[in-house]
Amino acid sequence: MAKRKMLVEFGIGTSLRRQDYTEAACRAVRDALWRNSINVAELFGFPKEAMILDVVIGVAEPDAVEAGTVAALFPYGQPHVTVSRGGLDVPRADGGKPTVIANAAITVSFDMEKAGDKGTMA
Repeated sequence: MAKRKMLVEFGIGTSLRRQDYTEAACRAVRDALWRNSINVAELFGFPKEAMILDVVIGVAEPDAVEAGTVAALFPYGQPHVTVSRGGLDVPRADGGKPTVIANAAITVSFDMEKAGDKGTMA
């Protein structure tokens, strides 16, 4: 079987005052998920549990994100969370903790195989 990417969703999340990178990441994932109601699993006749969810989170402090907490947001599918350097920390005028901005990209894939050499999906 071959892993086939079907769609990508993007989201942004923030932690305004607490500098909570995990919460900003969770908000970015929720933003991406709540923007759509694509029923891609049903479209191809797969159960929702068959979705392979590659989640990439970008924040200024990747080690401060609890990937397991982010993965727990998904009610079904097989989430794989990767946290990398990205996002943005915005300094505050009052000298307090910076505002944290996290970005999320969620790629939904399925294990599919081509039917023959014609490039059609089975």
